[in-house]
Amino acid sequence: MSNVARFALGTFAALAVAFGAEAANTLNAARVGGPDVEALGKFYTAAFGLKEINRLNAPSGPELFFNFGDSVDAAKANTAAQVVIMHADASSNDAVPHLIFNVSDAAATAEAVKKAGGKMASDPKAFGNTGIVIGIAVDPAGNRIELIQRPQR
Repeated sequence: MSNVARFALGTFAALAVAFGAEAANTLNAARVGGPDVEALGKFYTAAFGLKEINRLNAPSGPELFFNFGDSVDAAKANTAAQVVIMHADASSNDAVPHLIFNVSDAAATAEAVKKAGGKMASDPKAFGNTGIVIGIAVDPAGNRIELIQRPQR
């Protein structure tokens, strides 16, 4: 077997293993925090249309669970990853961990973020020549939210 064939076969095997392992792993939830959990929950409802689907009473305060759906029942039935909001001190903000939302209209979502009390760290703009538009929002507690608008098909 030639070196090229060995390389191709090895690459294919590595990719098969990698993609096979990937299929068993999925995102369960994304967690953000802030000093006022209730206010932060209202922000995510107003800015992104998320619905509260569960709540736990933890010693540090309520832990709120949200998902997308046209109604609370639809959000509860949604099997996609949830957004979990819990108490965190204002000084614990970190710019790297953040939520990433696919949006249909990044500019309109950016306006909804501002109207709901958030701000834009980076207004939506084209990502090279990909047709993708990306913006970075910041919620009232300082958590970052990446907005990704995929190309229209």
